[in-house]
Amino acid sequence: MPEASAAPRARDVSEASGAADAPRARDAREAQDAAQDVRDAQESDADRRRRRAHFLRELHEAKQLRDRVQPRRARAARMRQQMRMRTFRW
Repeated sequence: MPEASAAPRARDVSEASGAADAPRARDAREAQDAAQDVRDAQESDADRRRRRAHFLRELHEAKQLRDRVQPRRARAARMRQQMRMRTFRW
């Protein structure tokens, strides 16, 4: 009978040592995740700049198209801008 109780104790010891390794493994995973987050942030930053540049190009094209399609509105907008610039004071 003592032998049967010895086996669970050995298992308990192995589980206890595995439990001690768990924080180390968790720290290693967290370090890897942090490194991956840094790479993702750099890639996403470059991707964000690329998307922003694309958006601004399309916005500029849309404004030019609107000016060509609605010349009266474009002329009025130019006149308002000129008036703003004339009345601006430093």
